[in-house]
Amino acid sequence: LQRMLSMAVEVDKSPNCSSCKIADIIFPSLLNIHLRSQREVFFNTMESQLLRCKLLELLFQHSCDVPTPLPLSLDKILYFLSHFSVLLPYEEETAPWQRWDEMLQYLSLLLMSYQNVIRDHLWSPLNNRMDLIIQKAKPKLQDSDDISHPDIALKVEAFTSRMQQVLGDPFPPQITEKLCLFQ
Repeated sequence: LQRMLSMAVEVDKSPNCSSCKIADIIFPSLLNIHLRSQREVFFNTMESQLLRCKLLELLFQHSCDVPTPLPLSLDKILYFLSHFSVLLPYEEETAPWQRWDEMLQYLSLLLMSYQNVIRDHLWSPLNNRMDLIIQKAKPKLQDSDDISHPDIALKVEAFTSRMQQVLGDPFPPQITEKLCLFQ
């Protein structure tokens, strides 16, 4: 299935467009997966970085009270950090911190996937992408990819405050570790 999805993204002249269409079709099924382990397997076995990016973007857009019209960028990923909530279905015995831990893990996965998409020119059609790779062309960044360290620190601090309200002090070590890795 993952191989077929990857090929379906690449076969179109616009991988970005095809990944959006496929993600829109798959997304409702993703929301019906109740086990974290199954969601993790789904995302971790996905061969198409672009499709993974689109699905994770949809997941976070869906979990925000106020979705943002920004295109996928580093700024949008920071927006998700400040505004996402935990809306995925979970097993009954799942502790609240584990739900936040999973979303932080997906946010880091979105960041890594986005970096791969930019670095490997995955938004470009396959024949153009090969030319860009051969020419060692620099990745095409957007204006909203230009973020500063103070911006990151401010968003992480806001997220930490929000987590303290929800979970109390001290944070579980897993959340602290994921937040440090994300930062």
